[in-house]
Amino acid sequence: MLEFAGIRRFKTLMDSDFPLSNLNVFSGLNGMGKSSLIQTLLLLRQSYERNTLFNQNQTRNLGLLLQGDYIDLGVGSDVWSMQAEIPNIEFLFKWGENSIPFEFSFEFKQSSNLLPISKMPVSNHIERISLFNKNFQYLAAERIAPQNSYVMSDYHINDLNSIGIRGEYTIHFIAENSLKNIPMLELVHKKAEANTFLANINAWMGEISPGVRINAKVFPQSNIATLAYNFVQGNDVTSEFKPQNVGFGLTYSLPVVVSLLRAKPEDLVIIENPESHLHPAGQSALGNLCALAANNGVQLLIETHSDHFLNGIRVAVKNTIIPPEKVKIFFLHRQEFSPEHSSSVLNPKLDKNGNLDQWPVGFFDEWEKNLEQLL
Repeated sequence: MLEFAGIRRFKTLMDSDFPLSNLNVFSGLNGMGKSSLIQTLLLLRQSYERNTLFNQNQTRNLGLLLQGDYIDLGVGSDVWSMQAEIPNIEFLFKWGENSIPFEFSFEFKQSSNLLPISKMPVSNHIERISLFNKNFQYLAAERIAPQNSYVMSDYHINDLNSIGIRGEYTIHFIAENSLKNIPMLELVHKKAEANTFLANINAWMGEISPGVRINAKVFPQSNIATLAYNFVQGNDVTSEFKPQNVGFGLTYSLPVVVSLLRAKPEDLVIIENPESHLHPAGQSALGNLCALAANNGVQLLIETHSDHFLNGIRVAVKNTIIPPEKVKIFFLHRQEFSPEHSSSVLNPKLDKNGNLDQWPVGFFDEWEKNLEQLL
């Protein structure tokens, strides 16, 4: 598990430390840097996959690739802290309590999308770390939308163990694995009819839209997969509905539920805005599912704007689904009138009753502000 991250001179993170745990939640106003830690991990992942981080033959190290499959951040001038005095970017990561820290340092090159390496950890056994192996899943904020068909990829779901950055292979995965048991039986929903993927996808998606049933089919000859929904209505089941006719939120959240149910202990799962397009009850349910997965060995890094999602986690703590020490909350903010354009990191802490020890200005407090004005 990634225990610690230190970021130096990367975007608005001039000098920021993140003591991490199983479930890590990043929040803050827009443009405050809450995505930046996640972006450093994605940059390392895509550089590793493109062999610009550790060359396969170990003959040369190239650099940090700023444009790739996971993320495109431009060139050096776009990611180097604008008021930094030292012309490099540094990352410090620690995996495991007794492990040696991994130190990465990259030279600043203003107009280059490849930042040369100036300091690098020894790459022995790097493949054991979840960030660099198949125990990794990233879901971007922009995910699959309702449509008539979806792409298939045996390579992604079987060889790479991925449902895609946008969840684009989710439907293919469901169709191929619907009758297999989920890896962690602790995530079996109390209303699930079996321990299988499909039974539990239906049950957890039922927290978002009651009675929903997922129908995923593959057509190998056309290399497409299709998705349809039924709904349990009393003692009957409705006919099939196309994704376009049941609202945006169901299809948009489906990759989130699938990525959590398919995860295993020691996996690293990064999800941006899991709550997008969902009713508050659905957002809270996803918070509860994330807490359950994290308590059973999956490490989660979540970026969110949702107080309902956060409250789902808080309730999970109170209900002893996850202990408070396994939850880390990071609130990034910036002083408007400060001469330095850099972010600070606050760490509101949860107690065993789900209460937070501080509520900084801008930290999920808009409801109280609006209510105060109304009253």
